Amino acid sequence: MRENSNIKKIRLIMEEIGKSMSKPVNVYLTGGATAVLFGMRKSTIDVDLKFDPDLSEKFDVIRDIKETLNANIELASPDDFIPPLPDWKERSIFIAQHGKVKFYHYDLYSQVLAKIERGWEQDMEDARNFIMHSVDFGKLIQLFYSVEKDFMRYPAINFRQLEKRLMEFRHETAKTK
Repeated sequence: MRENSNIKKIRLIMEEIGKSMSKPVNVYLTGGATAVLFGMRKSTIDVDLKFDPDLSEKFDVIRDIKETLNANIELASPDDFIPPLPDWKERSIFIAQHGKVKFYHYDLYSQVLAKIERGWEQDMEDARNFIMHSVDFGKLIQLFYSVEKDFMRYPAINFRQLEKRLMEFRHETAKTK
């Protein structure tokens, strides 16, 4: 079993990806990696990444880094679980550049919505922290409704149930502010 990744290991993973990729690419960190780099938690079980463009060489690079750093790295992002929100790339937060690779935090609005959709305890804690960090709830709801028709491509998600969870989450977080 591989070790959890702390801030030092996540930065090392980014450096190694930067050294290994031969072509320019943007890499978006999501979930626990974002929470760790923001200082919201000490570690994450896995480092979720999205490559754009989707270069095939990433598979060899990730395999090698997983072995040498004993890290859990997965190709996963919010748009694997919910429709991509408009302008998510523009809202993604630049982290660093290593070699030809630019690293970003995947759009926090997308991350919050995907975490609410999944609903696990750690996801909900991360979502609360992201809301406190910089996510405006009014804008989140606006973005959610802007992709309502796109949920038909995600048949496992009941839009109305997710809408209800989003509104309950809004009510819950409003009490804690």
